[in-house]
Amino acid sequence: MPLRPELDFIGLAPFLRLSIAGGDLRQVAQVLLEQARQDQDNPNLWMNLATAFFTLGERELGLTIQGQALQMQRRYTLPARRQPARYRLLVLLNAGDLAENTPIDCLLEDSDVELIYQYVSQAEPLPADLPEHDAVLVGLSVTDTSQPILDALVPLLAHWPQPVINAPQYIPNVEREAASALLQGVPGLLIPATWPVDRSALAAFADGSRAIEDSFPGGRFPVILRPTGSHGGHGLARIDSAAEIDAYLAAEPENSFYLSNFIDYSGPDGLFRKLRVALIDGQPFPCHMGVSSHWMIHYLNAGMYEDAAKRAAEFAFMEGFADFAARHATALEAIHRRSGLDYLCIDCAETRDGTLLIFEIDHAMVVHAMDPEELFPYKQVHMLKVRQAFEDYLYRLQASRPTPL
Repeated sequence: MPLRPELDFIGLAPFLRLSIAGGDLRQVAQVLLEQARQDQDNPNLWMNLATAFFTLGERELGLTIQGQALQMQRRYTLPARRQPARYRLLVLLNAGDLAENTPIDCLLEDSDVELIYQYVSQAEPLPADLPEHDAVLVGLSVTDTSQPILDALVPLLAHWPQPVINAPQYIPNVEREAASALLQGVPGLLIPATWPVDRSALAAFADGSRAIEDSFPGGRFPVILRPTGSHGGHGLARIDSAAEIDAYLAAEPENSFYLSNFIDYSGPDGLFRKLRVALIDGQPFPCHMGVSSHWMIHYLNAGMYEDAAKRAAEFAFMEGFADFAARHATALEAIHRRSGLDYLCIDCAETRDGTLLIFEIDHAMVVHAMDPEELFPYKQVHMLKVRQAFEDYLYRLQASRPTPL
């Protein structure tokens, strides 16, 4: 990963690219740490170091270092790779780890879009000295710390002179319980009901003093449990019977969880296929398909790099995506309309009866074109379409703005 001598802010994309390529992120982080000790007043360097530690999974250390960077500076700029920049996108962010905000720089690598990252807070949800920009992207996820900021942004952005992408009042729609309620009743779409549950209720299920089916309409084993606010599969588990709950609670210290029924989405061959689809201004695009013998799929550990047959299946999905989009047009349109979001991603699957099973909708999923071309020659073409669609959306917003008199 080439770090420029002046140590400009470089965002997430170079670190993620290095990680995917199997590079030594720890060595890079060590070099950055040594540089930071010698140049302690460089906020760009500290922010880069925080991102490196987040990418390594060192969350607490990353948060500490990020906090130091934000004490010095709350605005960071990523110049467009293709100059001159054609567009300036102001991205509002919240302090936090990689799951906290939309990783838009991963999608817009090699574009002519300049990204201006503004870290906001409840005390200052929208600074008065914002630089010129062509549109605002609200990048904050839904968390306990971000919700008050989102609430404060609603009136501030309601009549903003530039277009607002992913308006703050719609961001909470991606929260798991909210999304589950929002998408019920859509023909051809299945999203399991999601119920909040605390440790005491789970303990009651475990000791038999309460029955899951009496507590939640339609509840039954097996179920999926995850800590509230978790991402990336952290704490996610399938529980096949009440007898397994005690062991789960022993491993998870949190007090609040989400519970939902497990849906078997395996295909006739017994394999599970999880799809990521991007919706850009309502138009769907394929991002990837992970294939695994295990129900909990993460693309990086699904064996896609090792198994040519799995890559062939992904290639067929991406090449035939027009048929997929046509089959699920009603469901995809409903997700776009009901969520209210201009840009979001969907992790989903098709059940054996052809229903679109939704795992999660979110605007903070990673979308990128970083997989090695020698293994995934088909991906560059499709991911370029996703990036181009987002750029075209930005330019349409620009063209639709009234011309000043």
